[in-house]
Amino acid sequence: MAVPTLYEWAGGAGALERLTARFYVKVKADPLLEPLFAAMPDDHPKHVAMWLGEVFGGPAAYSTELGGYTRMLRHHLNLRIRPEQRTRWVVLLAETADEVGLPDDPEFRSAFVAYLEWGSRIALANSQPGATPPETAPVPHWGWGEAPPYQPGS
Repeated sequence: MAVPTLYEWAGGAGALERLTARFYVKVKADPLLEPLFAAMPDDHPKHVAMWLGEVFGGPAAYSTELGGYTRMLRHHLNLRIRPEQRTRWVVLLAETADEVGLPDDPEFRSAFVAYLEWGSRIALANSQPGATPPETAPVPHWGWGEAPPYQPGS
């Protein structure tokens, strides 16, 4: 029996789109996060769902249609994300996963939250003035418990 990807286990594109649509409604109402997303375009939740889908083993739609890692990176440059905003983003997204019915088994949630922690810490680092992230890098591919080693400047 083949092991499903996190994307398949989560419920595919539809589940991730429900997650991000609901999440960004909450972000707009959150006093800590709203300033970071005040100019968020209407299609931002769908684009984040595409990113998560690709990261979790689904189609490479974010790379094919939106520019992959390079484009994602550019969204974070010079945002000056504060540590408390990063933490709130992770907590709110995990809470929203409960609300929209993403799988709640320990294995899935461990992998899901591990990526949120890892990715949000990369975004935090790359959002600071003077950050020098690589211009190009592959989209990370997250699975059932594998975490890539930390690379400063990534």
